[in-house]
Amino acid sequence: MCYVFKKMSAKRRLERGMRRNMDQKGNRSGSAVVILLTAALMMTAAGCRTASEPAADGTYINIENNDETEGENMQDVQEDMIAEAIRQETAQVDPVTADSGDGELSEGESASGFSEAIPSEYTAMRSSECGTVEKISYATYDYYGDGSEIEKYAYVYLPYGYDEEKSYNVLYLMHGIGGDEKEWGMTGSASIIKNIMDNLICNGDIEPFIVVTPNGRSGVDFANTNGDYYSFYEFGKELRNDLIPYIESHYATYGRSDADDYDMAADREHRAMAGLSMGGMQTINIGMCECLDIISYFGAFSAAPTSYIGTDIVNRIDTQFPDEEIRYFYNICGTQDNIAYQSASAAAKDLPQLSERFQNGENYVWQELKGGHDFGIWYLGFYNFAQVVFD
Repeated sequence: MCYVFKKMSAKRRLERGMRRNMDQKGNRSGSAVVILLTAALMMTAAGCRTASEPAADGTYINIENNDETEGENMQDVQEDMIAEAIRQETAQVDPVTADSGDGELSEGESASGFSEAIPSEYTAMRSSECGTVEKISYATYDYYGDGSEIEKYAYVYLPYGYDEEKSYNVLYLMHGIGGDEKEWGMTGSASIIKNIMDNLICNGDIEPFIVVTPNGRSGVDFANTNGDYYSFYEFGKELRNDLIPYIESHYATYGRSDADDYDMAADREHRAMAGLSMGGMQTINIGMCECLDIISYFGAFSAAPTSYIGTDIVNRIDTQFPDEEIRYFYNICGTQDNIAYQSASAAAKDLPQLSERFQNGENYVWQELKGGHDFGIWYLGFYNFAQVVFD
């Protein structure tokens, strides 16, 4: 989700976001649209509704007519909502396994054909045939600010038997609004993500691939998890220009950015992007709608309220990427998720009805089941997505 803590009026915040995110043709892009969507959703909750700019839920917000009092009220609502999102996101929740007995998710497959619980042996730490996790640093830029060079960090999972002479697919796994590159916990041998990957690979369920967990804030203040949230919407530049080239020059991937004939688009079917909450938004708004020429698999886990709605997704990819294939788009959300269920549904649930590029059961799935805005859903989402990505 995209909210702002700065003490300025709603009009000034929205206008600032628009000015910062005009594309070369002068049209609103990225943050400008999603800021309007967020403001409209929050204004509905606060009881302030006008008719100038349409929002995803059919409400409208009139930017010019909001007075300072209404602006401050909206800011308070936004701050409350973002605080609640962070509280739920950072709550300690164990992965729901088939023998956990908490009744939240049932054992076996859902109507979508995907697991509703992770087999407990897949979250257990292995004693042999284990992959490794490395922390990396790479040069990028303050895309949200003055463009100065900065150093950022990420974690990289390398599968057991990693071989520099082979070529590996890569999944870029994004965190939520309250987290950073460490939020998925992929920082060492006790990592649940690492355990899931190790067990899926060892049991022959998937071919080995690399997982990268970066920091999704593309600004100089990236280490501040309470920093300016608009920087999330600039991540596409960092992903394309800096992070992917770094990974592909330092690891054995299909793309080799240090080669003379490097063509990032040529290896798009070997890259995937997925994320939870705000990272789900980035997967949709940035991965699919900005980078479909270089990424072909996508996973959105409880996509945040500033995700584009379905009609916008279709219009954007049809206009900018009419020929690129969407190899797979997996979605999951808990039906008790009061942060993201409405927005995730508006973004993805009806895509097969809106475009033939999404075929239910072939390259698309929407999975919903009992659960909230937490890692009970998100670990399950990763477990399910890991088995269809690059398949």
